[in-house]
Amino acid sequence: MRRTMTENKRKVPSRKANQRASEGELAVEPKQRKQDERTAVLSVCFGGGRNAEPSRRLGEDFFTQPCVALAKAFLGKVLVRRREDGTELRGRVVETEAYLGGEDEASHSAGGKRTERNAAMFMKPGTIYVYPIYGVYLCMNVSSEGDGAAVLLRSLEPLQGHAVMRQLRAARRKDGARALKDKELCNGPSKLCQALDVPRHFDRRDLASDPEVWLEDADVAAREGIVVEAPRVGVESHGEWAKKPLRFYIRGNACVSVLDKAAERRENPSNLRCQTLCNRTQKD
Repeated sequence: MRRTMTENKRKVPSRKANQRASEGELAVEPKQRKQDERTAVLSVCFGGGRNAEPSRRLGEDFFTQPCVALAKAFLGKVLVRRREDGTELRGRVVETEAYLGGEDEASHSAGGKRTERNAAMFMKPGTIYVYPIYGVYLCMNVSSEGDGAAVLLRSLEPLQGHAVMRQLRAARRKDGARALKDKELCNGPSKLCQALDVPRHFDRRDLASDPEVWLEDADVAAREGIVVEAPRVGVESHGEWAKKPLRFYIRGNACVSVLDKAAERRENPSNLRCQTLCNRTQKD
């Protein structure tokens, strides 16, 4: 009996031991709590990892809509490019063009034509279509609903990474050329591809899930602005399709590539605002 009681006694921790253990737990707890809170913040913003989707990222539902509706819905949204070193470049979409597929004589898919080059236009909505022009520059499009239909991203308003954008643009310019103003960094389809370092091999990637480039929703204030509907740029040789108002831009934004004063005069002051257009095209 004595032996049993002695063994039991040895197994019971002293009060001082209990106190020291409790103090140790209390000392560790704040540090652990901070780590947990930091992890929680990363999870909310990035889904917990480098390649995860940001919380404001727009998914497949956004891109699954008719071409014209998607072209308008793009306005005010934020295009994000994450480079290999982790640097993120951001620009607000302020100008787009809609290309309606087979019926559209100015489209690469006119007449239902499918080639190795334009295959992305026939893929699921949200597929990136990158093609070269003049053998040197690139343009970025995104497929929509409709066979062979896609939206051309014409201009962005730089929001983040101005210095990097300026370096990327300068690399393609002549030595001694003047420094570009912020509004000139992305005010054209090939300029925005240069400024955001969009390469040719991004062709056929999914903008809804790609870890290096994606589209984010914008604050309500950023989506406000009268939308101008004007003819597209550079399609003058395509008959009646050259005159159709399939280019859309936010009036008054300094980063729009080409202003159309006649189209702006035709716009009614009560025209639907970008916010209304975006909200109407979102699915419940």
